[in-house]
Amino acid sequence: MAQPLAYRMRPQRLEDIVGQQDLVGPGKIIARMVAAKLLSSMILYGPPGTGKTSIASAIAGSTKYAFRKLNAATDSKKDLQVVAEEAKMSGTVILLLDEIHRLDKTKQDFLLPHLESGRIILIGATTENPYLNINPAIRSRTQIFEVHPLTHDDIVTALKRALTDQKRGLGKLPLDVADDALAFMADATNGDLRSALNGLELAAQSTPPADDDRIHVSLAVAEECFQRKALMGDKDGDAHYDVISAFQKSIRGSDTDAALHYLSQLIAAGDLPSICRRLMVIAYEDIGLANLPAAARTVQAVQAAQQLGLPEGRIPLADTVIELCLSPKSNSGIAAVDAALADVTNGHSGIVPDHLKDAHYAGAKKLGHGTDYKFPHDFPNDWVQQQYLPDTLRHAHYYEPKQNGKFEQQFATQYQRLRRANYHDN
Repeated sequence: MAQPLAYRMRPQRLEDIVGQQDLVGPGKIIARMVAAKLLSSMILYGPPGTGKTSIASAIAGSTKYAFRKLNAATDSKKDLQVVAEEAKMSGTVILLLDEIHRLDKTKQDFLLPHLESGRIILIGATTENPYLNINPAIRSRTQIFEVHPLTHDDIVTALKRALTDQKRGLGKLPLDVADDALAFMADATNGDLRSALNGLELAAQSTPPADDDRIHVSLAVAEECFQRKALMGDKDGDAHYDVISAFQKSIRGSDTDAALHYLSQLIAAGDLPSICRRLMVIAYEDIGLANLPAAARTVQAVQAAQQLGLPEGRIPLADTVIELCLSPKSNSGIAAVDAALADVTNGHSGIVPDHLKDAHYAGAKKLGHGTDYKFPHDFPNDWVQQQYLPDTLRHAHYYEPKQNGKFEQQFATQYQRLRRANYHDN
C-alpha cells in the first residue's frame, strides 16, 4: 500500500522543517541540542499536523540515532522492551511515543530507568496539555515544548516543496496547481500540514489530465477535495479548551464580534453542552450583580437551545452572547464568595454566636443556645440589629460592591447601610 504524501514528505533533517523556528531554527534550543549531541527527553504538544512527528524524525535523521515510533495507547509493554533491548545494543535509541498522555503506570515504570540512563531519548507527542494530563514522574524527566499551528506561508512552502520533489513528492506528475488553490489549501486546515498535504495528494490523484495532458488543480477542485475548513473548536484536544477560554474572555472584555466568532467555532464543532455550561458560568461570574435579569435570561436561552438542538439553538445562544457582551460587568459575587472561602479553608471559621445556634432540641435553653435570638420579622421593616458573624470575624468584609449597573448600585447602597447599622462600621 502506497504511503500518504504527508508521510513521504516528513523532514529528514532539522533544516527541512517548516515552522517551529523558535525550537529548531539556528541557535534555538533543539538545534543546539542536536549540534552539541546533548539530546534530552522532551514532550512536544500542540494541535494535530503541526510537526511533532516531523521534529522527532528530523532529530533522529540529524543525529543518525536509531529511531522508533510507538503509541502509548495501543502498543504494549513488550513493544517498549524491544526498544530497550535495541538501546542496550546500539547505545541510544530515539523513541517517539505518540499520545503520551495515555501512558499507563506499568509502561511508565518500565520506561523511567531507561530515561534516567539516557539509553532511550524519549520524544513524547500529545495534543493534550502535558501540565494537566501527563504524570509528574514523566514530566520531571523531560523538557516540554509547545508547537504551534503553522502559518499560511509555512504551509504554502511545504506544499510547493511536495509539488517539486520528484523522489518523495508529486514532482513526477504533470501538475499545474493554481495559486488560489494553494492559498485555499493553506488556509483550509487551520495550520494542519498533514491535512493540507493529504488534500493536495487527493486533488492531484483524482483529477484527470486535460486535453494538454496536464493535471490542472483549480480552486474549485481544491474546495471539493477539502469540503470545508477544519475546526479549531474540535471537542478533542487542547485547542478545544483554548476556544472556550477565548469565548469567555471575549464576553468578559465586551468584544461582541470576537465572542460570536468563538461561539461559531463551538457550534461548528457541535459542542452544545460546553456552550451552555460556559454561558451560565459567564452570566453569573462576569455579569453577575451588574445585570441579574441577563443572568436569568441566559438560563432561559440555554434551556431553549437545549430543547431546539443545533442548528436552530444557535439563535437564542447568539442573542444571549450579544446581551452578555454589551451588559455592564461585575465579578463581585465570585470575588466575595472566594474571599469567604479563603477564610474558611485557612481555618478562620470562628464559632457560631450562641444566639444563632440551633434551639430545636431539649436542653438547648440550658446551654444558652438561641435564647437571645431576635426574630427580624417581629420588628419594623423586618430588620433588627444583632451580630451574625463569629466574634473572631466580626469585622470580616467580603463583598466589595461595584458601580457598573443600576442593580448593583442599589445593592451597594443597601449593603453599606445595613453593615453600618449591624456592626457600627464607620
